[in-house]
Amino acid sequence: MSLIGDGLNKAVQKAFTRPAPKSAGAQMRYLVKQLGGTKAVAQMLRVSQRTVERYVKDQIKKPRADLAGRLDGEVKQRWQPQIRAKAKAKAASTDGIMIDVRARLGYTAPIGSTDQDRIRHLTLALPPVHAARLFEAQEQGASDARLQEIAAEALKEVYFQDGGRRAGSLDEVRFTDIEHLEFDL
Repeated sequence: MSLIGDGLNKAVQKAFTRPAPKSAGAQMRYLVKQLGGTKAVAQMLRVSQRTVERYVKDQIKKPRADLAGRLDGEVKQRWQPQIRAKAKAKAASTDGIMIDVRARLGYTAPIGSTDQDRIRHLTLALPPVHAARLFEAQEQGASDARLQEIAAEALKEVYFQDGGRRAGSLDEVRFTDIEHLEFDL
């Protein structure tokens, strides 16, 4: 996936009320139940159906590293969908989302202003409207570049323009060279 998309997913996963299954057998059993059979799970994970059956029966306990990563990702993507939906809805309607980012930020502005890009470390609360735009774009399958544009627009409004109180003539914010990015609900 993408850096921003992964950050949004991790933020939503913090809202889970129960931990996701940890062992390979429990994860396989969960996926088999969700997808309705071992064949669908095997196709999704790119392994044989017999391999999935062995994990379900706990005949195999330790998956290869690449399979373990895919398995964990697929389980977390499907885990507690109602809790995930409620957390996204709450962030998009009332609470907003926190962003902690260390990246190169700059802007395009009228001549005479200091618009040089520089590394900044920001921790800001983004209003619900920006959280809604980020989650909506993610659900529609937006690319990392598009999610980065939406985050840049949010930073422009919240950090540089301070909700319309300053820098009204700011044209565009450049948001590049992301070193650290974390979201929190």
